[in-house]
Amino acid sequence: MDWKIIASTFAVVFFAELGDKTQLSTMMLASSKKAPVSVFLGSALALTLSSLLGVLVGDTLYKLVPAQVIRAVAGGGFLVIGVLILLGRM
Repeated sequence: MDWKIIASTFAVVFFAELGDKTQLSTMMLASSKKAPVSVFLGSALALTLSSLLGVLVGDTLYKLVPAQVIRAVAGGGFLVIGVLILLGRM
């Protein structure tokens, strides 16, 4: 087990999730449902499963597609999303 990878992955995901739509939705559910433990468990399970999907798809892609192509497509995707957000279309 590589603790440096664990720490860097934790930091990236933790800071990426702060203030995003997922966290805001979770806050809304916790305040409206008055069941914070249930909301936490549901949210934690959803994030765990979506992370598992990301890892499985990423690992499979890495075996089938060169890393340079993955980086270029991911970078291009982030640029497109950024432009759409700036234009108010997301």
